[in-house]
Amino acid sequence: MSYAAHKMMHWPTGIENCAAGFITHSRADFAPRLPPVQSDDLDSDWPAARREIGPVPNLVVTAANVLEVYVVRVQEQEAGRGYKASTELRRGGLMDGVAGASLELVCHYRLHGNVKTMAVLSGGGGDGSKRRDAIILTFEDAKISVLEFDDSIHGLRTSSMHCFEGPEWLHLRRGRESFARGPSVKVDPQGRCGGVLVFDLQLIILKAAQGGYGLVGDDDGFVSGAAISARVESSYIISLREMDMKHIKDFTFVHGYIEPVLVILHERELTWAGRVSWKHHTCMISALSISTTLKQHPLIWSAINLPHDAYKLLAVPSPIGGVLVISANSIHYHSQSTSCALALNSYAVSVDSSREMPRCSFTVELDAANASWLSNDVVLLSTKTGELLLLTLVYDGRVVHRLEISKAKASVLTSGIATVGNSLFFLGSRLGDSLLVQFTSGVGVSMLSAGLKDEVGDIEGDAPLAKRLRMSSSDALQDMISGEELSLYGSAQNNADSAQRSFSFAVRDSLVNVGPLKDFSYGLRINADANATGIAKQSNYELVCCSGHGKNGALCVLRQSIRPEMITEVAIPGCKGIWTVYHKNARSHNAESSEDEYHAFLIISLEARTMVLETADHLSEVTDKVDYFLQGRTIAAGNLFGRRHVVQIYERGARILEGYYMTQDLSFGASNSESGSGSESATVLSVSIVDPYVLLRMSDGGIRLLVGDPSSCTVSISIPAAFESSRKSVSACTLYHDEGPEPWLRKSSTDAWLSTGVDEAIDGVQLDQGDVYCIVCYESGSLEIFDVPNFNTVFSVGNFISGKPHLVDTYMGESLVDSQKIKTENKNMRIVELTMQRWSGQHSRPFLFGILDDGMILCYHAYLYESPESTLRTEDSASSQNTTASRLRNLRFVCVPMDTYARNNSSNGTSGQRMTVFKNIAGNQGLFLAGSRPAWLMVFRGRLRVHPQLCDGSIVAFTVLHNVNCNHGLIYVTSEGVMKICQLPSITSYDNHWPVQKIPLKGTPHQVTYFAEKNLYPLIVSVPVQKPLNQVLSSLVDQEFGHQVENHNLSPEELHRTYTVDEFEVRIMEPEKSGGPWQTRATIPMQTSENALTVRVVTLFNTTTKENETLIAIGTAYVQGEDVAGRGRVLLFSAENNADNPQNLVSEVFSKELKGAISALASLQGHLLIASGPKIILHKWTGSDLTGVAFFDVPPLYVVSLNIVKNFILLGDIHKSIYFLSWKEQGAQLNLLAKDFGNLDCFATEFLIDGSTLSLAVADAQKNIQILYYAPKISESWRGQKLLTRAEFHVGAHVTKFLRLQMLSTSSDQTAKNPGSDKTNRYALLFGTLDGSIGCIAPLEELTFRRLQSLQNKLVDVVPHVAGLNPKSFRQFRSNGKAHRPGPDSIVDCELLFHYEMLPLEEQLEIAQQIGTTRLQILSNLDDLSLGTSFL
Repeated sequence: MSYAAHKMMHWPTGIENCAAGFITHSRADFAPRLPPVQSDDLDSDWPAARREIGPVPNLVVTAANVLEVYVVRVQEQEAGRGYKASTELRRGGLMDGVAGASLELVCHYRLHGNVKTMAVLSGGGGDGSKRRDAIILTFEDAKISVLEFDDSIHGLRTSSMHCFEGPEWLHLRRGRESFARGPSVKVDPQGRCGGVLVFDLQLIILKAAQGGYGLVGDDDGFVSGAAISARVESSYIISLREMDMKHIKDFTFVHGYIEPVLVILHERELTWAGRVSWKHHTCMISALSISTTLKQHPLIWSAINLPHDAYKLLAVPSPIGGVLVISANSIHYHSQSTSCALALNSYAVSVDSSREMPRCSFTVELDAANASWLSNDVVLLSTKTGELLLLTLVYDGRVVHRLEISKAKASVLTSGIATVGNSLFFLGSRLGDSLLVQFTSGVGVSMLSAGLKDEVGDIEGDAPLAKRLRMSSSDALQDMISGEELSLYGSAQNNADSAQRSFSFAVRDSLVNVGPLKDFSYGLRINADANATGIAKQSNYELVCCSGHGKNGALCVLRQSIRPEMITEVAIPGCKGIWTVYHKNARSHNAESSEDEYHAFLIISLEARTMVLETADHLSEVTDKVDYFLQGRTIAAGNLFGRRHVVQIYERGARILEGYYMTQDLSFGASNSESGSGSESATVLSVSIVDPYVLLRMSDGGIRLLVGDPSSCTVSISIPAAFESSRKSVSACTLYHDEGPEPWLRKSSTDAWLSTGVDEAIDGVQLDQGDVYCIVCYESGSLEIFDVPNFNTVFSVGNFISGKPHLVDTYMGESLVDSQKIKTENKNMRIVELTMQRWSGQHSRPFLFGILDDGMILCYHAYLYESPESTLRTEDSASSQNTTASRLRNLRFVCVPMDTYARNNSSNGTSGQRMTVFKNIAGNQGLFLAGSRPAWLMVFRGRLRVHPQLCDGSIVAFTVLHNVNCNHGLIYVTSEGVMKICQLPSITSYDNHWPVQKIPLKGTPHQVTYFAEKNLYPLIVSVPVQKPLNQVLSSLVDQEFGHQVENHNLSPEELHRTYTVDEFEVRIMEPEKSGGPWQTRATIPMQTSENALTVRVVTLFNTTTKENETLIAIGTAYVQGEDVAGRGRVLLFSAENNADNPQNLVSEVFSKELKGAISALASLQGHLLIASGPKIILHKWTGSDLTGVAFFDVPPLYVVSLNIVKNFILLGDIHKSIYFLSWKEQGAQLNLLAKDFGNLDCFATEFLIDGSTLSLAVADAQKNIQILYYAPKISESWRGQKLLTRAEFHVGAHVTKFLRLQMLSTSSDQTAKNPGSDKTNRYALLFGTLDGSIGCIAPLEELTFRRLQSLQNKLVDVVPHVAGLNPKSFRQFRSNGKAHRPGPDSIVDCELLFHYEMLPLEEQLEIAQQIGTTRLQILSNLDDLSLGTSFL
């Protein structure tokens, strides 16, 4: 492996930062909906007084290097049901007049750098402000980017970049190379400035631009149409070191001052855990007044004697002001005039022991807590165990008297909380699914009778509703909503004198997270097909991952490709197309809703005839009973006239049928005999049906429109006037039905307010029908949209085929120069199929898809942008264009990247339509793409998810089927001529990069392995258990010497306190047959204070019976503190399938205690290799005992991973990098061949095999991957003692596990000159990371590598990178200040290379020419890489 590619296959999902702000709209865009109800009266029944929701900001989240902006859609209940709220609340359905809220994606970006911290710079102004907020991102070392939303491109644009790295800023580091924390950013609540702490003691002040505050400025901004966002004007540095601050823990800007005031929490003198009894209150806070104009920062007040474990500051909102200091055991409030504190447990001490701190009624520890303000005096805290607490500041209008804390619900373990508007908050999580929760508060006077309960329910309750089962992932189920109303009170003793408010919560939405992936294994799916070969064989497998932590722990089953569950299959050779149609007869017309209506007929088109089947209880052929056209193949079939009639189109005609009987027959060709004799031969090529229109594309390049008359249920043929004269030949066309109560495209015409308003007033009937548009693409590559049936052009794009990032109406003044340029270069390129669709959803926008004849797919998402020019041009257009239709001049399209989709091979003359829209298959909506590489494009929250389907190879036809036996299912026909009727597995969540099924474990999973023979998954789980302290202490005794523990310094009540201990067990899990939940078949418990460290399935050679045995091996360690010598056990279990007694699935064969922790196991040619403490020992298995054969004192500290290929051993040590050994049978000896002389903190290792070369891959704690090799003949290797570097690469995430998988041979390999090349024996490494991302390292040929590397160097300059980050610097090896010789740059980064496909065609051709190759050559290389690594 000399050259390789790094490719991400599943992007990070663990959310690290979240924030709310008005990014895509301003506060003024929210019109007040209802006059707010006055609720000053305390005695009123509070649910009746509906709270106004108010402006709802956007939610911005980051996960490692992924940045996503969401808009929060709030569904209000209808006004008529206003006062049923109190009863509805029981079902969690209704709260404050809101029926639900969901997140909808606006834009998402994958950055070339991991976001460290994020803040939203407020645009300032009150609720009526038209200014928008900006996003400030900080990146490792000292990079800061400020982003704002640009309406014209419907995406984020960088407004300023600030970098404090490089030679001229070296003095800021003061000689240090590595820093404990990355940069951290906070902003002034009024948006006047921001502060970024870099290099531990340097504070960068970002001064915001103060423009647009005057009335004039605001108005000007509004007229010009461009919204003003907050911007950063300049920056300067404050050195906190000069202000005598040593160790800065946190800082924040406080509310209520005329100038920005910054409060810094820092330690005056440092202390540590061993000295806490002498030196404990070492922290202090200092408040600086920041004058950005004078660049001065005088100290205005400070407070000393804060606990040493204080770590977080919270600025209290106006009108209270001041700051909360949060430490592990207490909370302190400080302002310029007053202070108070609250002890949370018995470890909290006051500075002088004379004064007693007020204590809360229960004990809690607040280290590693996250917080956000729900109102101006209530803060929501999320603890490290996932409990939600409410802290209330009791405030009398002048000063804060005391703090009160109360328990709320339990929820997910959070990494951040953001309050979204005034009634929602978002819990972002790296360890579980992130939740959007609605809260409401009332004065809980009448509720106090409910009594105070100490136990705390989960935020989601325990009874999952059947409906939620399908919608939310199982994480959400495991621990979420019944929507029961939860009341939260303060501590019991002061209920009398405090009007404590009660809060209720309802979870509204959740984002799936599969991270952190601690370990995974690769196993067969339940519905695997044993006979599959090639790429179809890949979808037999699935990835079973350990993810989550604590109560969010789960087993995630990931599959890259969808494998439908088959109900039945029939062989139909020669099938060309299938359609299902409805038939509404008078009887059933009102019986069922149209949503759930069953299909009536299935029409199957063969090469020379057509079959018709009835889809009642059974599929039965009715071909001889019906009046369908049966003597040739059908082009398309569908419903007209409200599903009462069926239209069938064949090559030379059409039939209208009602049930079995024909009502009208049309033939094409004769109708236009006057236009010349040539058109007699014109046949239908493609069809698009939208009731009551049918659009046909003919073989002579023209189009016909069939117009239905609903009153007489007949159809007439017309040639649209626009096409009678034109000789432009049409390459693809489609009809688009803009349906729904609010037709979306109407908003994009300039007189939109006129058309919608008038329509609602005059005829409500017409309103629901929506509008119909015709989208046409010509052979020349231009695209036009017409309104139907008048056929006036409403939108046109000159050069659709080139795939520009944005499409704008040419009438808006786009130049037509560039379209001439490429005419010569790509005569052969044309669009072969178009589809435009808007899926259901209140705010959904239409997607436009086009397929090029080389298999590329263009996907665009429509959006509205009212450009300032369009308003000026309205007057001219009225005079120049005297047409009835107004152009959709505010309509624009933004390109949606489809880089996850492997292109289809160029369609070799297949005529059938490849795109099929579906509205409901197992509750999902989207589009199915048939062809040689079929894929599902599903739409969730305005986002397209692409999931391939590999299991049947090429698919020629697809349709939906909904009847008695197949509920919301599908039918597809493979190229072999097999028709399969299937359903989608409903337990899987498809709203993820890969379809995922989560199995909650209620504990932390640590390691999983696959037992192939029995299809079992042994996995290590630890569950936290509360134990009395004296039990815990007695387990820390060294058994050999039996010392008594001295308890003399612990009081008796302290001994009965509980302490949380992790208890380990090995669960043997088996997937259910139906693809449903998994079953635990057996559990192997560990002893007290024994941790299971590794579980592996090993094959050992039994020296007594001379047979191989497959056993489960477990390595453990006793964790008993530093006074006891380390010990561990090795356990061997055999798995028997006892039909009569399934309890005894596993039985212990052998166990033995060894010195040192047993952290890794592997089987080596029938022997068992055990890493036990600081040595590795090889054992042979006699059937009843393990006998040592050889040993080697190699890992100095602790083995993290152990890999074996043939007789080679690779082991990774936690601190001392990797060792490469070999085992010789004849002399029974282990030899050290070579080692890495660096001291990497190793996380995972694996062998990489490329043909006959063997390389060693290692991932380290600095998020790098290194590939090393053993070369004893090269002088630098010191006669082979030292491993040499072959490649190095910065992944940007902690890799926890490598898996070696054989790469698939791709199409171009078979045509290679030498058939015996070593491409067949080529492996890629699949890896999982702690961010929830999955990627792979795949070997490349040198020629391919050189080509892609020169392309990569070109793309660094060509592609505009989001937030201005440089991909080259991101992928540099990070050594964190340790000496490191840079290795060769021989890994290309596919994250950057896939931008090539997203570029416009002209740029693609130009770049390919510049690096001396062709576009097709590059695309085929990228394609082979996608195909070769399409595992799972």
